[in-house]
Amino acid sequence: MSQQQSQSSGAALPPPVLEMQDVTKTYMVKRGIFSPKQPLRAVNGVTLTVRKGEVLGLVGESGCGKSTLAKMLLGLETPTAGEILIDGIPAHLGDRIAISRRIQPIFQDPYSSLNPRKTIGSIISLPLRVHKVGDPSSWRKSVEEILDIVGLPRRVYESYPNQLSGGQRQRVAIARALIMRPEVVICDEPTSALDVSVQSQILNLLMDLREELGLTYVLISHNLAVVEHIATKVAVMYLGRIVEETGTENLFERSRHPYTRALLDSVLTPEPGLGVPDSNLGIAFPNPISPPSGCTFHPRCVKAMAQCSQIVPRPLTDELGHVECHLYDPETRDNTAAA
Repeated sequence: MSQQQSQSSGAALPPPVLEMQDVTKTYMVKRGIFSPKQPLRAVNGVTLTVRKGEVLGLVGESGCGKSTLAKMLLGLETPTAGEILIDGIPAHLGDRIAISRRIQPIFQDPYSSLNPRKTIGSIISLPLRVHKVGDPSSWRKSVEEILDIVGLPRRVYESYPNQLSGGQRQRVAIARALIMRPEVVICDEPTSALDVSVQSQILNLLMDLREELGLTYVLISHNLAVVEHIATKVAVMYLGRIVEETGTENLFERSRHPYTRALLDSVLTPEPGLGVPDSNLGIAFPNPISPPSGCTFHPRCVKAMAQCSQIVPRPLTDELGHVECHLYDPETRDNTAAA
């Protein structure tokens, strides 16, 4: 069941923790040895708000810009344009060290994100040592406390990563992220490298930690079942743009953008006899260096209209959320009907 949080009418919304205002990230890349560099807009004018206690699920195909967006939230990349706000203060004006204490990542692969030559105690205590929090006498106690919280026995303190299972390693990665008691955790595919039987354990742990520690998550995932299980709202990304954003229940029951519908249609179902689902998206993904004109999704869209190849859809916001599609724009939709 979705973890959608219901807001009673008139209830005050929690304050924004993270905000992105028309954020763009452009890289200059070469297509060949002798060709000049061309711009690649990995993130193209994204506006998002993440409020305290929310779980924002960020979904989309590989190459759509999700990881670049996460790197900017972590301060690992600087926006080319636009602004990122943390508690209403521009990130570039804040103390980088203080921000890193408040926003921590959990990476995708626990096999490669943990140093095989370091003990678990050394790995988890690294942020404390880097930020000079406490002293050596207090580090072990802090590590043992966080081991208890993530469900690992204290005896693994002296163990090495290769002595642990995949699920245990991801718990170590979670413990390392939480040792500084951050407010926001950026989860980049936190369960994709794990067995299905272990994934649910890690997801349940993340949900429990959110309640226990008052965490806010930004969850990047290809797995829509994971997003439905844990997210309170979902942003769907395509070629650097947020094409739909709404509450989790709305997205899975009343999705509007054709791309969102195609993603939902491609999810495997346990129902016998249905076979492998067809997303109707085709094989080819558009070239991000030379994106299609108008709506960048129109070459793959089963509901494309004449204007979709010529006019960029306007961002539309209503009671259901945000969508960028001519199907829901009365101006362009009605013009087409009249023509």
